[in-house]
Amino acid sequence: MIKLYDGGAYLVNGTEIVEDHYDAAKELAAMVGADAPSKEEAAKQTMAYGILESHNTAADMKKLKIRFDKLTSHDITYVGIIQTARASGLEKFPMPYVLTNCHNSLCAVGGTINEDDHMFGLSCAKKYGGMYVPPHQAVIHQFAREMLAGGGKMILGSDSHTRYGALGTMAMGEGGPELVKQLLNKTYDINMPGVVGVYMTGKPMPGVGPQDVALAIIGAVFGNGYVNNKVMEFVGPGVENLSVDFRIGVDVMTTETTCLSSIWVTDDKVREFYDIHGRVDEYKELKPGKVAYYDGMIYIDLSTIKPMIAMPFHPSNTYTIEELNANLMDILDDVEKKALVSLDGAVDFTLKDKVRNGKLYVEQGIIAGCAGGGFENICDAADILKGASIGPDEFTLSVYPASTPIYMELVKNGAVASLLQTGAIVKTAFCGPCFGAGDTPANNAFSIRHSTRNFPNREGSKLQSGQISSVALMDARSIAATAANKGYLTAATDFDVNYTKPKYFFDKTIYENRVFDSKGVADPSVEIKFGPNIKDWPKMEALTDNLVLKVVSEIHDPVTTTDELIPSGETSSYRSNPLKLAEFALSRKDPAYVGRAKEVQKAEIARVSGERPGEVLPEIVPVIEKIKTICPEIARDNFGIGSTIFAVKPGDGSAREQAASCQKVLGGWANIANEYATKRYRSNLINWGMLPFIVDRGELPFKNGDYLFIPGIRKAVEDKATEIKAYVVGDELKEFTLKMGELTDDEREIILKGCLINYYRG
Repeated sequence: MIKLYDGGAYLVNGTEIVEDHYDAAKELAAMVGADAPSKEEAAKQTMAYGILESHNTAADMKKLKIRFDKLTSHDITYVGIIQTARASGLEKFPMPYVLTNCHNSLCAVGGTINEDDHMFGLSCAKKYGGMYVPPHQAVIHQFAREMLAGGGKMILGSDSHTRYGALGTMAMGEGGPELVKQLLNKTYDINMPGVVGVYMTGKPMPGVGPQDVALAIIGAVFGNGYVNNKVMEFVGPGVENLSVDFRIGVDVMTTETTCLSSIWVTDDKVREFYDIHGRVDEYKELKPGKVAYYDGMIYIDLSTIKPMIAMPFHPSNTYTIEELNANLMDILDDVEKKALVSLDGAVDFTLKDKVRNGKLYVEQGIIAGCAGGGFENICDAADILKGASIGPDEFTLSVYPASTPIYMELVKNGAVASLLQTGAIVKTAFCGPCFGAGDTPANNAFSIRHSTRNFPNREGSKLQSGQISSVALMDARSIAATAANKGYLTAATDFDVNYTKPKYFFDKTIYENRVFDSKGVADPSVEIKFGPNIKDWPKMEALTDNLVLKVVSEIHDPVTTTDELIPSGETSSYRSNPLKLAEFALSRKDPAYVGRAKEVQKAEIARVSGERPGEVLPEIVPVIEKIKTICPEIARDNFGIGSTIFAVKPGDGSAREQAASCQKVLGGWANIANEYATKRYRSNLINWGMLPFIVDRGELPFKNGDYLFIPGIRKAVEDKATEIKAYVVGDELKEFTLKMGELTDDEREIILKGCLINYYRG
């Protein structure tokens, strides 16, 4: 059972919930005496408040300026981050910064591109004083858990699943520019977030794993935005019934709720985790105060959670496996209807052809990455599969331990042998199955995965090539049960299994023998190694007095993911090349976008170089003439020409900054949305000098292909205006209102300067 409280709630002594109602003060007084705190004081008793307060450099706890303890990035983000920081004056990493290589580690696409990026990373770790984790050693988040996390600490990562709350570390995933700010000794500026309690009671039944609990939570809170941009704080007596690996598996998936971060109470099990990894001094006991106030409360009885499945094409599209099997054709029909929206009807999509003799057949199982590749997940899967066969038909099973130390222990305790004997394949630490760079299924195939996301194309298929395959998210245990049933969807609770629960032993010499650690000592004499694919950011202009924007894409999906704004998979090889990567922008959602944006960009290039924009873009001439009827002073030196897109709710999913920067590289000046799905994406827009406009829901005043005129935009930003007058330019000028929401002074200055690089260059 999962219950969402309608309003706030108090947690007393970590065990009793008191709803925030008109008589709450009396109820609290009866429980704790006359010294019961006010709501404002009780809100300071959450673990999240204490950690944020200790990292806040501002006097005001309502407007936070956070300095993190450590940073971490992987090999499709760190090149752009370091290049941006170098252009802004970087001389040394001011804090521990770990560069992992778990995304482009196959080096199978684009010639030497991937390995060139790795050599760039190693040379930068030496030059600026960082750490470098070579390919196949560990996925970014597992290395962070093993070697970086610390009780009461804060870590910022350039990957959306930067979540180490189960270890007492408040971690956040953001776009690269936010890491650049930390590297340049600046701060992470946010309003004090709301904190939502996640109260756990009971104990999971055998066969239920962390992904089952996580999917149940996501299904309950994603659609209603219950935890959007808030901190999830895990409390209650049920936490102690979970192993640390189990907690980690739930915690990493909190990203899919669109929360800002997470934190958990810690106990002796967490202390043991740190002790096993030789870092017991990093343990810190964390628990809320005697009376803590939460802005919301999620109540979870763990004993009621059943094996879950998130059907295509979102982690919130959840059912119990029991429910799916009982209502198979009805649910598959619903999935097909949702697919019409997600896939824009670009290909024929069905899962009904997977039904064989009344059972759902899947062609692939994957247990991998920061969510699935943990020691306990794989050991339990091996126990389920011991002595079984996955069969010689279409079904395949691949298992990716999350780090080499985990892999080594699985070899020593026999789990790898058990898995290989079934016909499964065990591979090295790699994030590919999570973003479409490994184990791409056959056309029309259906994959079940213990990974983080199941967005369209996330498994590697390409709609523009007429190819479609799809992913459902499941726990490793039910994936193993399905594998033991030779591909027929099966819940792990249907198997009577003796789970051996072997003890984990961590071998630190694996990292000591291979990971480069500067110990924080920079060596300025080191020359950075640049491969031919690593390019500098193009010059970006400051915001002009007035803007003329052409709408070049219009997306009406309920939510637009960052995967749809800039695809993952093979495009990852070009993350170090802004111009090359930009060619892929919106390619799977609106293939005409790049061409349209480039046409408009020609006019801006001409304007900046002193030429007439109308000579390269004739359609702009009557637009400018119409604008002059209300703004006769408009001239080449006081207006900019650019493009914009409209999407209902863009930015769900990855932290990747390129979802915004690719638009900027193509001449984008703004996004227009009804709302932004995540803080991360809105921040990425701002850091690349793009205006995060909002329009009210309802009929749009413009359509794709229209020109918009925004007079006095620079002054509006300078004057901290929140509403801005704009016009649709047609036969007539139709006025409408754009909103921008709250911006910090630094964010306004970044937009005015044109991007974060310009801001730091002065």
